[in-house]
Amino acid sequence: MNKKYKNFGNLYIVSTPIGNIKDITYRSIEILKNVNIIAAENIKHTRKLLNVYKIKSNIISLNKNNENKKSKKIFSELLKKKDIAIVSNAGTPLINDPGNIIVKMCHKKDIKITPIPGACSAISAIVSSGIDSKSFCYEGFIPKKKKQIKKMCKKLSIEKRTIILFETSKRIIKSLKIMKKFFGKNRTITFSKEITKFWETIKKTKLEKLIKWLEFDKKRQKGEIVLIIKGQNNKKKKIKEKILKTFKILKKKLSTNLSIKITSKIHNLKKNFLYKYILKKKMT
Repeated sequence: MNKKYKNFGNLYIVSTPIGNIKDITYRSIEILKNVNIIAAENIKHTRKLLNVYKIKSNIISLNKNNENKKSKKIFSELLKKKDIAIVSNAGTPLINDPGNIIVKMCHKKDIKITPIPGACSAISAIVSSGIDSKSFCYEGFIPKKKKQIKKMCKKLSIEKRTIILFETSKRIIKSLKIMKKFFGKNRTITFSKEITKFWETIKKTKLEKLIKWLEFDKKRQKGEIVLIIKGQNNKKKKIKEKILKTFKILKKKLSTNLSIKITSKIHNLKKNFLYKYILKKKMT
């Protein structure tokens, strides 16, 4: 062990199954059996996992409501050379879960932090999505309020990387309908639900078709949902001659802005895209 760590305990960030109880590594089990304390997001939930693998380690809670207070407690135990493991309800800790405060505290004191890899729903969803996984951005849960969803969609609508989002079954339809206005009805999306569980579903389609598919059978909406959205296409779109012809006819009688507005409505084209094209071609 590095000398700078010898006076403290170790902090382990341990990944646990996201559904199937068998999706846990031998190393994770070994760490959980040997640490002095397990800091769990939900003690009752985690104890079920520990019982399956006959893990007897002491367990305390570490959740979003007590994170500030419990992080200080965990830190003091690490200073006493106690080894501690952080686990979330499912998957890799700190991804939308508590733990960031204590990790920052450990970095400041040079306390050894060891991540124990394992299940992660975001990664499982993207690798099975059929959408480019070379470059992606993870945005976590979609906001609850309509105004915030619109703000998020506006920002992400021009994102060129693949997008990973989480959503709940209660809000999925509402969010997708708002998303359609910014991303367009034909944006490719993969809907992943209940990954590793009995009702696991992975469906790749277009945004508008996904909404109709989910509305057709409300049971399809239930479960833990991950959305993988294709990034904005980098290829430049060509404007058809008939669209330019419409603009030229209108331009003889109307202003450039009004001609663009009417042309875009007639041909179901984004006004800003048409405006930039016309400026570039110096047709004003």
